[in-house]
Amino acid sequence: MLALVALPFFLQSIVGRSEVETGLLLTPWPLATMVMAPLAGYLIERVHAGLLGAIGLIVMAAGLFALSLLPSSPGDLDIIWRMALCGCGFGLFQTPNNSLMIGAAPESRSGGASGMLGTARLLGQTCGASLVALMFKLFPGHSMPAALWLGSVLALIGAVISFSRINRKA
Repeated sequence: MLALVALPFFLQSIVGRSEVETGLLLTPWPLATMVMAPLAGYLIERVHAGLLGAIGLIVMAAGLFALSLLPSSPGDLDIIWRMALCGCGFGLFQTPNNSLMIGAAPESRSGGASGMLGTARLLGQTCGASLVALMFKLFPGHSMPAALWLGSVLALIGAVISFSRINRKA
């Protein structure tokens, strides 16, 4: 969420893109997620979900780090491949993570587990948006790279946690 909140400000204020151009440049992330999620669903039957999630978060962290290195006047392709890399990583992470979380609950509590999953997602989105506001305050003029660096670090921490699930029953 750090990236998806910070990037529109960067693309419009620093790069000078219109609202429509900004929306189009953000589109590769959800498109790549849409492509990777079914692949991750297929792989979850063959590869441990903790490993898939960790790999996805590492890929996403690499994409966020690459986005943080964008020059002040990037070309469309410079933005597009980085956004797609983030989306691929997110798609590879989200499916196995959701599967593990829902699968860990007893069948009779699957509705409650689904509600908790939605609550956790909303909490993460809220915290991400709040952290971007903090980055704007703490790092004026450099808030976008700072937010993306923080997102990279948090994704890598998440990858370590996901790796720790490998020794547990999937």
